[in-house]
Amino acid sequence: MTDRNALASFVRRRRERLRPADVGLPAGADRRTPGLRRDELAALAGVSADYVTRIEQARGSGPSAQVVAALAQALRLTDDERDHLYRLASLLPPTDREVDDDLPPGLRRVLDSLSDLTPAAVFAADWQLIWWNHTWAGLIGDPAGAPAALRNFARVTFPPDGGGPLGPRWTATSADRDALEAAMVSDLRRASGRYPESERLHDLIRELTETNERFAELWASGSVGVHRADRKTIHHRTAGPIAVDCDVITDGDGDRKLVVMSAQPGSEDEAKLRLAVAHSAAPSRPSLEPARSTAAPTASD
Repeated sequence: MTDRNALASFVRRRRERLRPADVGLPAGADRRTPGLRRDELAALAGVSADYVTRIEQARGSGPSAQVVAALAQALRLTDDERDHLYRLASLLPPTDREVDDDLPPGLRRVLDSLSDLTPAAVFAADWQLIWWNHTWAGLIGDPAGAPAALRNFARVTFPPDGGGPLGPRWTATSADRDALEAAMVSDLRRASGRYPESERLHDLIRELTETNERFAELWASGSVGVHRADRKTIHHRTAGPIAVDCDVITDGDGDRKLVVMSAQPGSEDEAKLRLAVAHSAAPSRPSLEPARSTAAPTASD
């Protein structure tokens, strides 16, 4: 049910926040109200002034999705404000059509600030690898030589039954394989709700369901969640086995996942991690290539 009072307050406050100059209107010397007048907002949104009055007085039925979209545009709302307006009207906010492979400036600054001793990578909402540092590449294997469609951690986790791994042979194993698999599938289901129209994500899920029995079983369970952490053992060619914590930090907008590996401070594993980093190969170039094709090659390709 629409929260009419909250909706009324939100629309009124956002209307009063806007200055006439923000929307190309003259200020006028006789203006007695802060921000826009109701009739001005109505004209911008393509509705009647009486309709805006009824919304702000918490009268009548809730607005339609078309009216909410028009009000959001007229009020110059941010994406978060727009989504809040939809929810106040008991409507589902619009969703992005496709998974986002871009790295926003804030995330880039976080990546630039990471220590050279910190193996890190960024995955898109469908677990497509879109960025990694040379420490990550030197520790678990450089993905640079793999086709973009095969730099996908879901495909690596759930290879075709009987066909062997298709993706990069990353030298890391999870302490609890069952938990990792369940968390991965739950995270993909969450992404499918965030991007219900993403052909790329739907193609990936269909592919894994058809080629991997374990994935199909977990997908049928219907669980939804976020993959936040894992405990892994890195099998490094020089330093030997290294136990690391693998933490997953998800951003709020694009569901991109920053994955950071670290060892217990002062431990033998931390010393091994430093040794592995010191023996890392020349830095590979971090990938910013979008994964435009989701079809993975078959084992015979």
